[in-house]
Amino acid sequence: MARLDAFDAPDHRSEARERTLALLYEAEARGIPTGDVAAAQVVRPDELAMMLVEGVEACRSELDDLIRRHSRGWALERMPSIDRCILRMAIFELTRRPEVPTAVILDEAVELAKTYSTDDSGRFVNGLLSAVARQVRPASPSAVADGSPVPETDC
Repeated sequence: MARLDAFDAPDHRSEARERTLALLYEAEARGIPTGDVAAAQVVRPDELAMMLVEGVEACRSELDDLIRRHSRGWALERMPSIDRCILRMAIFELTRRPEVPTAVILDEAVELAKTYSTDDSGRFVNGLLSAVARQVRPASPSAVADGSPVPETDC
């Protein structure tokens, strides 16, 4: 019997992000609330996936505003739907989950974009998220680049 090394074990956080992406994408494609999509699942999403889905839904206008401010030459509505979902989830984590390292959030988002979106999506997602991260997570996680505090609201 083969031994399962720690490096071979699936990361439940990566799986939760992938499940979150699927739920966000389905909700957007069908034009229904993410809560309805999550509730209709045969297997209930895990706690992290549900927290991400609910957080993105609650903060969507704020997340979309950050995407619009940092995208260059791309209107939010013209971006591939899967890219919008990835960006919303990652920006939610950047702004609301200070315990998760920035590099982890960006790496996971870029991998999702490379796996599920267009050939150019990995670079696009990386560039946009890097710009957002410089604003919301400069040297200190408690301040943004212009000196104003990171929002503490639940949206």
